[in-house]
Amino acid sequence: SVCVGKYTITTADIQAMLKGEQVQAMTRKVFTTLRLPRTVMALIAGIGLGIAGSVYQIIFKNPLASPDIIGIAGGANLGAAVAIVSTSGMIAIAAGAFWGGLIAVVCVMLLVKATRSRSTSTYVLAGIVINAISKAAIMALKYFADPENELAAMEYWEMGTFGNTTLSKLLSIRPMFLIGLAGILLLRRQIELLSLSDNECRALGVRLRPVRAAVLALSTLMVGSIISVTGLISFAGLIAPHTARLMLRRNDSTTIIMSGLVGAFVVLTADILARVLYSAELPISILTTVIGVPILIYFLCARGKDVS
Repeated sequence: SVCVGKYTITTADIQAMLKGEQVQAMTRKVFTTLRLPRTVMALIAGIGLGIAGSVYQIIFKNPLASPDIIGIAGGANLGAAVAIVSTSGMIAIAAGAFWGGLIAVVCVMLLVKATRSRSTSTYVLAGIVINAISKAAIMALKYFADPENELAAMEYWEMGTFGNTTLSKLLSIRPMFLIGLAGILLLRRQIELLSLSDNECRALGVRLRPVRAAVLALSTLMVGSIISVTGLISFAGLIAPHTARLMLRRNDSTTIIMSGLVGAFVVLTADILARVLYSAELPISILTTVIGVPILIYFLCARGKDVS
């Protein structure tokens, strides 16, 4: 990943920089300011989306669950759209995306609390409601947006990219990402128990509401920090857990970690292809979708054989 791009960096150049030897100034600048932050961001995005997707599929008991399922993507997209219309600064857009995703999850939790239902399907339905409201608001913003600047920026942000990644952005989201990741790993045993029925969880001593709320908050913190920099990345949080389960043939805390590794591989591969397949850089969601659809088709065929 750090070698591929319009400006070629060889493995010998990387070895020389690691050893402290002299290399061309442009090579060092491209490596330290562009390629290395981008590669690390792609790895972080894949790990975070893969783990979050696995967590959502476990706690919602839904194989189609992903970061979109509880409105994170819709809320982040709306937050970014509002920031694009009101200001052109990248920092404001990133902050708008993060807070939009966080507010969306808070709205989902309040909606679930208002229904007084403890069913996991209520979270899914609430997420669909929040996503629908977010999409309606985004369509209204697009209708009134400047077609030359604001509308194009909205569409490009929805497709996702690592081209705008910088070291400062990477460092700014690091605390939120690490807190979310560490929290999920610490709660991995409780998350594994959430795959059981509610009555079984209570019998095993799991406090359903606080644990579920904590897991959702930590996942939102992790995913929100990622998409505030990269924009929306489709399919990565959906296909990584399925692939991990096919590889391990189980669905437990080990699968959560494997989902992160698979997600990192998928996103990093898509980012490399985005740079080399066309003269201009392709949006990352196009490549993750192209990679993800065959995997989902295989999953559907394999599941059909198991059922038959």
